[in-house]
Amino acid sequence: MSAPGRRRTAVQWAGLLLCWSLALAMVAAAVEALFHPGAAWWPLAWPVPWYLTPVAALAWGLLRLCEKAGGRPPGDEHHDLPAEDWDQAA
Repeated sequence: MSAPGRRRTAVQWAGLLLCWSLALAMVAAAVEALFHPGAAWWPLAWPVPWYLTPVAALAWGLLRLCEKAGGRPPGDEHHDLPAEDWDQAA
């Protein structure tokens, strides 16, 4: 993910939130389907990760778009490709 000693970027944090919220949503749905918990708070709590997942996906997408719009290729310190060829590389 990131090199040791480097701070995580907002895009990475949003990606982590997206992955974990989706995983938690699937676990909550499985618990709901298999065990039908009777706690009074459960009907309000189990859909929360499903609501958080699209919000996290939208945040990740917007942050990633802003990161790509910056025009600086990742790992620019290596100069593998000239800047004008970077857009065509993918």
